[in-house]
Amino acid sequence: MNILITGAWPDAKKHIEQIEAMGHCTVFLQNEADALPCDPTWPVGLICNGLFLHHPIEQFRNLRFIQLTSAGFDRVPMDYVQSHGIEIHNARGVYSAPMAEFAVGSVLQIYKQFPFFRENQKAHRWEKRRDLRELTGRTVVILGCGSVGTECAKRFRVFACKLIGVDIYPRQDERFDEILPLTALDETLPAADVLILTVPLTDETRGLINAARLAAMKPDATLVNISRGAVIDEPALLARLRTTPAFTAALDVFGEEPIAPNSPLWTFPNVYITPHNCFSGENNSLRLNKLIVNRIVATGL
Repeated sequence: MNILITGAWPDAKKHIEQIEAMGHCTVFLQNEADALPCDPTWPVGLICNGLFLHHPIEQFRNLRFIQLTSAGFDRVPMDYVQSHGIEIHNARGVYSAPMAEFAVGSVLQIYKQFPFFRENQKAHRWEKRRDLRELTGRTVVILGCGSVGTECAKRFRVFACKLIGVDIYPRQDERFDEILPLTALDETLPAADVLILTVPLTDETRGLINAARLAAMKPDATLVNISRGAVIDEPALLARLRTTPAFTAALDVFGEEPIAPNSPLWTFPNVYITPHNCFSGENNSLRLNKLIVNRIVATGL
């Protein structure tokens, strides 16, 4: 198989010789926005992330296999992929552990007021807080019960939380108290002390967390978004944050990234912002390398 590999796979060059020893031919493109190093009809397989943001998929006329380095499919024209019978895989499981740890850490920093104590440390100020909250006994609703959502459930379970999953594929899973269908979202939200968003961005999930659903949540609920920014109706979220100071949000993803310097999100005391960083973990490369090499072995092309 002729494979075009991009720098979206950080360790690609360490594994090209191994891939070629399997009988494949490879070319490498460091920056996906640059000109292609080969005729677009040459590759049968691609290992990439946002390549189609810069190079129309239609020009890859012999394409039969895509391995993404991302967990999401939202940078890929999936209608075209499916209609042309192209085999496609994401990096499922590679980033799940650090993302789940990030979700737990986000809630803990809010419940335990870590930013407050950090600022006091800087000011050499000794001041106690008597309003710290406990995770024990809280209801955590996880919207999206795939690999990331399941890893979140495993970790919140350690804190003796009640775990309710909401997913398009409801099922029995010992790591959740229950997994409900997406149609049960509205009846589930009022019970949520914490809402974790791990759903992929699709036409069905865009704007899923709208004004009505935000209003249905508890005034002191915590929203954690580690999926995609557009899953939330941002103007509705701004309104909820502005009118309900006890409502908190830990946001790692946004509809437009980076967010503008004048975005009001920066200034809300009940918002905790990170720059699409929740997936980062020192073992990602090991997991991604193993996944990609094994996938190429298994593809049979």
